[in-house]
Amino acid sequence: MLSEHAELRALSLKDILTASDGTRKILFALDDGLVIETVVIPCDRGRTTVCVSSQVGCAMNCQFCYTGRMGLRRHLTAAEIVEQAVYARRLLSGDVGSITNVVFMGMGEPFHNIENVIKAADILVDEQGLHFSPRKVTVSTSGLVPQLKRFLHESKCALAVSLNATTDEVRNWIMPINRKYKLSFLLETLREELKFKNNYKVLFEYVMLAGINDSIEDAERLIDLVKGIPCKINLISFNPHCGSQFRPSSDEKMIEFRNILAEGGCIVFMRFSRGDDQMAACGQLGKPGSSQAPLLRVPEQFRVALNLGV
Repeated sequence: MLSEHAELRALSLKDILTASDGTRKILFALDDGLVIETVVIPCDRGRTTVCVSSQVGCAMNCQFCYTGRMGLRRHLTAAEIVEQAVYARRLLSGDVGSITNVVFMGMGEPFHNIENVIKAADILVDEQGLHFSPRKVTVSTSGLVPQLKRFLHESKCALAVSLNATTDEVRNWIMPINRKYKLSFLLETLREELKFKNNYKVLFEYVMLAGINDSIEDAERLIDLVKGIPCKINLISFNPHCGSQFRPSSDEKMIEFRNILAEGGCIVFMRFSRGDDQMAACGQLGKPGSSQAPLLRVPEQFRVALNLGV
């Protein structure tokens, strides 16, 4: 019956790269020859996180993300998503300890592949599946609002929203999805939806880009933007990659930004790079190839920050 109705292998192992900090990047080949990347991040505090991909490439074209340069090749099936966690557990538990957390923060926009992502998340937390706690499985989105609402209604897993800007002008540029779902609409939806969730906090991710989104004014605007939304904020160090026009904010700038948020009553954490010497860090996954998504026009006031001249 199994041989008629099921396939017992969705991925084949291609390579494992180990970064100097112990982070592992696993390359998997799919049946059609395409390649996806999965990252395993060991942490001092007994936590080991597997970061899974939900698509081959990504259609969102966020300007600071290497995966976005690829464009979208295809969605992953629920099996291809779950199998990444299964393989990571099987291959690396002996080296890095048991996998404790799963984050959908690898290649792709998870909510662009909502059917398979919800199905995969359900399997990850089901007691007949991988039996992770729903609080230990986090799905991240750039802000696809209808799918975000559906996820909050249908899944018990945690939600992360990649914010990265405090004005529509900047977010329209660095995250083009904002042209469809504006900041105010995204945040108002979260404010309304989370009224019905008990003891639930959304995680806001904020990649710090020097001279673009890291000013004191940005920090003050961010405090106002998230008011009334039960949340935590992760400030993420930008990880440069080939062809990138952005620079990371300095550690001092990140600390200053963090302190303003904390003084404003926000729960805030700083996330420094992991695995960046093997292109395994946040925003570094994938291989764009010859046909790449377009870089968007830089607004005039940011040309100096990017050393483009005016």
